[in-house]
Parts: sequence; structure tokens; C-alpha cells
Amino acid sequence: MATADRKSFWAWCMESEEPTDAERAEFAKHLSERFGASVTAKPVPRAEDAELRPPRIQVPDSVADWCSTSTYDRASYAYGAHFTERVRAFNLDFPNPPDVVAHPRTEEEVVSTLDWCDQNGYVTVPYGGGSSVVWGLAPSEDRGPTVVISLGQLDQVLEIDEVSRAARIQAGVFGPHLEDQLRPHGYTLRHFPQSFRFSTLGGWIATRSGGHYATNHTHIDEFVESTRMITPAGWWESRRLPGSGAGPSPDRMVIGSEGIYGIITEAWMRIQKRPTFRATVGITFPTWAAGCEAVRQIVQAKLWPANLRILDPDEAGRAAGLDGENSLVIVGFESAELTQRHNIAQAVEIARDAAGEISDDEIQVDDGTGNPTGRGGAVGAWRDSFIGVGNGVETSLGLVNDTFETAITWDRWPAFDAAVRESVGAALAETFGEHHSLSCRFTHVYPDGPAPYYTWFGMGTQGSEISQWQTIKDAANEAVVSAGGTSTHHHAVGRMHRPGAYDVQRPELFAESIRAVKKRLDPNGILNPGVLIDP
Repeated sequence: MATADRKSFWAWCMESEEPTDAERAEFAKHLSERFGASVTAKPVPRAEDAELRPPRIQVPDSVADWCSTSTYDRASYAYGAHFTERVRAFNLDFPNPPDVVAHPRTEEEVVSTLDWCDQNGYVTVPYGGGSSVVWGLAPSEDRGPTVVISLGQLDQVLEIDEVSRAARIQAGVFGPHLEDQLRPHGYTLRHFPQSFRFSTLGGWIATRSGGHYATNHTHIDEFVESTRMITPAGWWESRRLPGSGAGPSPDRMVIGSEGIYGIITEAWMRIQKRPTFRATVGITFPTWAAGCEAVRQIVQAKLWPANLRILDPDEAGRAAGLDGENSLVIVGFESAELTQRHNIAQAVEIARDAAGEISDDEIQVDDGTGNPTGRGGAVGAWRDSFIGVGNGVETSLGLVNDTFETAITWDRWPAFDAAVRESVGAALAETFGEHHSLSCRFTHVYPDGPAPYYTWFGMGTQGSEISQWQTIKDAANEAVVSAGGTSTHHHAVGRMHRPGAYDVQRPELFAESIRAVKKRLDPNGILNPGVLIDP
């Protein structure tokens, strides 16, 4: 029987939220009828049924109190949360499970565990919430005995500086628990990636997470005041400052390092008062191009809305209930101090001048009464679909779906979008025939360019989902990089974006610099091999 307080080892939910066999059978029937396919639903697996190779490590007494070799732990920490990893986990396919999972309870235990791994040459993988969607966790190929170090026990807000509005926070805290600890003091970090429920502060920092804000404060970078990281060579801790011009920032070496240098144990983070003033509006546009132009004008006016997104006609139809012909621009403002009536009025005026359609009575404003905005109509429908990640009912049923995201400057955006849609659309058609879809929205926007986020699916062949996914991913990587975009805007690099994408984007001399830093901090090369650089 499912245990309510355990995370599912294969789905992005808790075990109590996993789909039932009956729900999967019903969804398989739906797919069969919709696409004319023959789909059979396998029973929902249990972690304890996985047949894992025996652990190759004998855990010494010095670290045994917080180390586990249970089947559940080893299966649960073998993968991240990407589509391909969830398919493999569902099918109990674990060719290279970690040998040991460590759950240190203090910094001292983190140090002891890392020292033990370094002395024995064990591959060591720092682990936050396991929400990586870029193969950023334990290597799928065998690189020798492997220890996963989970930071989940280091989950406290240790100190709050109310004068400077900053907090010292342990890296293993999950998003909801972090907010629960700040809320009684009237504060919030206000960083809400879609993986918020199943991701941690340390993971956000290590992967340069992108969160709630569509403009201004977007990446976790803007919230970091200082970092503390243990490496095999010793402690790396930056001075706590609001800003500094003293050479390259030591924090920048930690942010986005993806676990190859050390283990982030805590950080001072900039926090803010909880917002009480809000304003939200959804504006329709007759064309995708007109809506994109409105978004550009709004962001370049530097009004800094918290939410500024556009959904193309396909996405607006599927996720927001529109007619499939119009694009939807969503604008939202928030503040702890000031009414947002003026800001939303200015954004609406800009949008209307760019062919946007919205009536005055559709503009939702809350002047501190606590009435939520953005909950009804198309905006509310999109919000509900965005927050709901799903419980994996479709896993291993032949449906292949994923997303890819990037960023590009405004001057190159129209040609970039056309090139990506043409290339990926052709790959989808060749792989899935007529049963496919490709849509786009902006997740973040900057004065000099947008961060487009493409969503795709295809009804493939049951049992061949991973190989069919790889075909589309290869086409997407090649299209994005060839057209001048970044290999990733906020999903991180991992192992997925290394070949043909990140390796092409970065200067080779920069790659050599990363190798040199890693050699100094991790001379035995035990930390997360294969991520960012070759092991």
C-alpha cells in the first residue's frame, strides 16, 4: 500500500498521488480511441520490486548512521525527473543505481561523507530535490561505485536579518518548507520555479534556476547574497555583501556549477515583504507576431511586471480555453507597499496600441484586501494548467512529450522562431505523422530579448518512447543552437545539453578554465562527472 509521506520513485508526485491501475487503463483507452493505436497499461510499479545490483560499497561505522542502501532509496535517487528517466524508472530499468544514499543531518556530517568518498575515489553526486530534467544527477553509465549525498535534512532558515532583508538558509530546504518558515515573519523569497514543490534552495543555486518573475528578478542569481560550499579541497564561502566590484564574483563560480565543484550547504538570500497589492490582466491579440511586439514594448518600458507572458494560439487554446486563433498576453504586477493600478493601466495602454483587445472591467486589481487576482477566465485557466505538473498517468503508454527552452535577442526572434518551428515541426511529422503538436510561450522576457519555451508531444510507439524522444531532442538542440539561441535558459546543462549544444555555445578557453577550477577544488574528479565538462 502506498505511503503518503514518501515521494514517488518514478512520478513527479508523492506515492499517495500516483495514478491507480484503473486510471492508467482508462487513459490508455482514451489514447487508443483518439489516435487509433493499440495501447496497454502496465501496472503501477513499486520501488521494492526493482532488481538492483548489490551495493559495491561497504559503509563504515563513521558514516553509517546517515547512510542507506535500501532498494527504495537507491531507486529513488537513481534518476531525476525528466521524461526519459521517469519512463525508465516506471519500467524498473536501473542499469546503474547508486550504491549508497547518504542523508547527512549536519554540515559536519556532510564533510565526513565527502571526505570518505574522496579518500576512496567514489563518484559523488550532490542531490537536492531530484527535479532535474537534463540528466543532471547520478550518471546513467557506470563510472564506478557511487554515493548520492542528499541535503534534505539540512532544511532550516537559520537567521533572518530584518534590517537588510536577507536570510541565512540551509541548502536542502524544499520550496514550500522555506516559505512556511519565512511567512510568520512577513517575508518571502518569492522564487517559484514550476518544480517548486519538489526542488530545493541548493538545487536552485546549483542550476541557476528561473522562477516566478518574468522580468527583473528572474534567475536565482538575483536573490543570492553569499554562498557556502564544501569542496574536497576545503570550504568556499563568500563575504556577505549587497554588491562588490572586487574582481570576478566568487558566488558566480558556485551559481550554475551543477555539483561539479562541491556541495552547497547554505546561503544568505535576499528576501522581501510578502506582496499584498496586485493587478492582473489577460489581453488577446489577433496574431502571434502582434502579441510578441506588445510584450517587447512593455518590457522595454521597464515597468517590471512580475508576470509578462505570451501564449501562442495553440497553447492559448489548449491551456487557457481560447479559440485557437488568438494569442494571449498575461500581465501581472505585485507589491508589498504600493497600489499597482497605475502600472497595469500603463501596460494595458501599450498593449492596446499594439492591437491588443481587453475591456476595462476585465482588469483585476487588489489594493490590499486579499482578494486574489488572476484566478478566473483565461488567465486563471492557464494558471491552473501551469501549476499542475501531473501525476504520470501517461507514462510508458506511447505518448512522447517534453519541452525545451532558450533565449534570443529581439532582433533575431522572428527568424529564430520560424527556423525552430520548421526544423522541429519536420522532425515531429516524420516521427509521429499527423499526431503531434508544437506550441510556444514566453516564460521570461528581458529588454533585449525573450525566453521562449516550446512544448511538444507526439503519439509514438509504446516501448519506443525514449528513442523517439531522442530524435526530437536532437532536432531541437541543433535548431536552437544553429539559430543563435542558448542551449538552456533555466533548465540547466546536465548531461543532456552537453553534446551538440552547450559544448558549441561556450568558448573553448572557458571550458578549459572550468576544468582548471575543478582540478583545484576536486583533484580526484569525484563530483558529478560528465556535467558541464568531461570527467
